[in-house]
Amino acid sequence: MKGRKPKLTAIDGGSVRGKCPSAPAWLTAQAKAEWKRAAPELFSRNLLTPDTTAMLESYCIAAGMVREAEEMMGRDGRMVQTEKGMAPHPAFRMQSAAMREARLLAAELGLTPHRKGSKPAESPKEDKWGDGLLA
Repeated sequence: MKGRKPKLTAIDGGSVRGKCPSAPAWLTAQAKAEWKRAAPELFSRNLLTPDTTAMLESYCIAAGMVREAEEMMGRDGRMVQTEKGMAPHPAFRMQSAAMREARLLAAELGLTPHRKGSKPAESPKEDKWGDGLLA
């Protein structure tokens, strides 16, 4: 671009101050376990703000529901006897919906590998054309 370049000064940033907030008392045990896993990571990346706390709570509730439904199906079996015969456990639908919600919220919070930037870099592939083709 033309013109003078602005004089940039370094600002104090990138450092985490304070302590990571603890899980709300009203969360279930499974949701608290997910909070303890996810909150410190978000806090260390300065992404756990008052704006995102409610979203993190929702994510933890959804992840907790997935685990609770899995415990129910592990105890009762994936198929249950009904008046009409064998049918999928009612918790299966709840688990599917909670998985979908947890996945969407995790993406919004940046908790997926793609959003974290921890996706392994692809190595350049050798081909028979080489670099001279575009030169």
